[in-house]
Amino acid sequence: MEKTGWFKIDNIIILLPYLTSMSQNFLPIQKEYLQKAWARPIRELEESLPARYENNCLFFQAFGEPCELHPREIILGGEPLRSAESILIAMYASFVTNEPVQLKPLKSFKQFPGGMGYQGAFAMNAEKVLHPHVIAIEKRKEEIVLRFSGHPNADGPRCDFSFTLYPLPRVALYYIFNLPDEEFPARVTCLFASNADHFVPVAGLADVAEYTAKKIIALITEVRS
Repeated sequence: MEKTGWFKIDNIIILLPYLTSMSQNFLPIQKEYLQKAWARPIRELEESLPARYENNCLFFQAFGEPCELHPREIILGGEPLRSAESILIAMYASFVTNEPVQLKPLKSFKQFPGGMGYQGAFAMNAEKVLHPHVIAIEKRKEEIVLRFSGHPNADGPRCDFSFTLYPLPRVALYYIFNLPDEEFPARVTCLFASNADHFVPVAGLADVAEYTAKKIIALITEVRS
């Protein structure tokens, strides 16, 4: 089994690349998670996501864009979302609990139950994919932090810079960056809040980090006007 872009849904392993190319397969899964989310009391959803409820829609921020969670669809950045990200957002809405994010102690992906076997894929898709872009990320770190409702980390250990991003309102990704020099290549470490698995299932956390990395790369490669 390919160890990338996966998560469990009711004990079934789903591969996100397959879902992305086979929309007829992932749309029913998205629908099921939306049904589970909207079966929760509205007040509970508002407080857990957290989100603003208005006109049968929940408004919040997801993957650096304004997100609208409707009973039958998800709109991200003003456009209907029909991709694997929509499953992650719907999963989050159906699973997230109303408790504070406990950023410390930080956890690596492999420290969560079931994460060890997929640490290699996580490192490749969520961390190493950012290595060629560390210099560009450093130059636009303030913009990235603002886009993802994050903050700089004053306590980043032995690094050139560090910040925390929130691709989903209660899912914190703590990044540690080392710039390349004459002796060592660039390095990126992505860590999670200690209770991150209370908001998204462990397998989904890997995909949240992977899609956040893709969003970061898309942001820094945008041509500024």
